[in-house]
Amino acid sequence: MTTMTLNQLHPNATGVIEAIHAGQDLRRRLCGLGLRLGIRVRVIRQSPMNGPLQIRIGHTDLILRRIDAANIEVSPA
Repeated sequence: MTTMTLNQLHPNATGVIEAIHAGQDLRRRLCGLGLRLGIRVRVIRQSPMNGPLQIRIGHTDLILRRIDAANIEVSPA
């Protein structure tokens, strides 16, 4: 199975979260936003100049810093 980080997904691509490589505080914050193992996420938009990502989980849109998205490993779906 090929995996990549969430910040590597292109707009309109979806992935399933396989791992979160982050410290306890960031992991807790991401979990509070709904980013958990096995959850399907879709990248809606990538801001230019290394700006944040807009992602969708179910019917909820989130804005996530690229540096945080780089800690989330996904398998393309």
